[in-house]
Amino acid sequence: MSVVTGAGLWLIRLAYLAFALFPLFWLVRIALTPDALLYSEGTTLWPSEMTFANFAYVLEQSPFPTFFTNTVIVSLGTAAIVTVLAAGVGYAFSRFQFAGKRAVMVFLVITQLFPLVMVITPLYQLLAPLGLVNTRVGLVIVFTAFNLPFAAFLMHSFFEGIPRELEQAAMIDGCTRFQALIRIILPLMLPGIGATLGFVFTAAWSELLFSLMLISSEDLKTFAVGLLSFVGRSGVDWGQMMAAATLALIPPAIFFTLIQRYLVGGLTAGAVKA
Repeated sequence: MSVVTGAGLWLIRLAYLAFALFPLFWLVRIALTPDALLYSEGTTLWPSEMTFANFAYVLEQSPFPTFFTNTVIVSLGTAAIVTVLAAGVGYAFSRFQFAGKRAVMVFLVITQLFPLVMVITPLYQLLAPLGLVNTRVGLVIVFTAFNLPFAAFLMHSFFEGIPRELEQAAMIDGCTRFQALIRIILPLMLPGIGATLGFVFTAAWSELLFSLMLISSEDLKTFAVGLLSFVGRSGVDWGQMMAAATLALIPPAIFFTLIQRYLVGGLTAGAVKA
């Protein structure tokens, strides 16, 4: 590869990176702009003055910390439960043959075809008698139910990528199926587990419809619903809303930083020696 070609590829990468990060830059730019300059300076690249008043208000005077805590609890709880259940379902689909297997897989696909708006009313009627409306537990259950089918297929695809011969060799050496799963398959499944955790956590973190319809108490709302509190009758407080949105991006960024090493690399790299 010539120097010119290499430089051209780097320029393309940098241009794509700038394009991808520009919305985040504009989010922070609005959050740091004083209200008096937000409209008077127009769409300048950076405001002539900066202020952290919007962040201070969001953290100290608004209920955002409560929304933030609720979202962390619901998202982490949903991601953990869905990943464990999806791993079991994906393993069963990949390794066992049983009556009705194809019908179950088709049913899981069909559940993804319905618009979420269609199920709000029956879902509310189902959860209300059980006392699960306006609770974090109810949200976790709903998020788990709607994220599990796709997560199960995602885990199934990762299990399919692991040779069955690895398990068989471990079982010949004296391992039970469960021991082979824990000692052999689980370490190779870390990329799949990381991908599933990331997908489910992101979906639960940004979910709005169910949180809006099933939660009414101010102290139980998630941040996606809480952002609507910055929209008033007379207008939108863009500075405070963008400050809250910027703060809400920090946990997903940290989460993906922690699991990123599990999202790359081959599933069976180094598993079988040549």
